[in-house]
Amino acid sequence: RTFSLLNPSQRSHINRIFDPVRQPNDLHSLTMLNAADNRSLITFWSASWCQTCQAIKPLVRSLIEDEKIGESEGGIGFVEVQMDSTLIENLPITYRITSIPTLLAFSRQEAQFDTKLTRPDEMRNKDLLREWLLNEARRGGRMGGG
Repeated sequence: RTFSLLNPSQRSHINRIFDPVRQPNDLHSLTMLNAADNRSLITFWSASWCQTCQAIKPLVRSLIEDEKIGESEGGIGFVEVQMDSTLIENLPITYRITSIPTLLAFSRQEAQFDTKLTRPDEMRNKDLLREWLLNEARRGGRMGGG
């Protein structure tokens, strides 16, 4: 049985979009929250000056918000990590972010380094991105481990 601070009627497995991460504690809190809800957290590492990031982010959000990719698998969370925040500290180093944009999933508070996406051409491929999101949603915690 899972634990959540939310009312059971509010715990539907819908996708959630969170406010951007600007400091390490923000990401830590979100990984804990999503793990408690057996939901994968998709992090989109970007910077305000990165034009490629600004072009890809709406595509990812559209799949999550509009097409609701991952909801039937238990839902996913999505958050942008703003690497140019003055408070971000060594967070990109901690999670091996060497280029932007990067998509990195967290499952049960663990970064899924083996499946992270770093190539913009892959992120622009809607079918590939849809499949990646589905796979990460399935990993969320309800489907095994835990």
